[in-house]
Amino acid sequence: MQERDDLRFVDSAGRRWEKIDPLKTGPLGRCPRCGRGHMFAGFLKLERECEVCGLDFSYADPADGPAFFVQMFACVPAVIFTLMLEILASPPVWVHFVTSLPLLLLTTVLPLRPLKGWLVASQFFFKAQEGRLVRE
Repeated sequence: MQERDDLRFVDSAGRRWEKIDPLKTGPLGRCPRCGRGHMFAGFLKLERECEVCGLDFSYADPADGPAFFVQMFACVPAVIFTLMLEILASPPVWVHFVTSLPLLLLTTVLPLRPLKGWLVASQFFFKAQEGRLVRE
């Protein structure tokens, strides 16, 4: 049976690795090459390399991507909820501490790690590189 190279990665040692969908590895914090090793050393700090397959994570630079996605898709609706609660109901401050504060914390902190993992895994999967000018 013929192997399809577009379904595999080949590392510098010549080993072949099956391509794994970034949505299956990234949000779980797993290595995008082997799917078994860990990507994170802390909450958001990346490991230097995978402890299983040795993939060097120095290629990864998600920059402000996770924060941008969290702000646009989670923070904005949470802030709108908080403002609408204040405008329509004018509740006492303690109501905001019980509703708005936990909502804002949950929608900003919890999605950061899965989003960063997904972006790092996507960079590996799609072989993303820094843009370069082509000189003729």
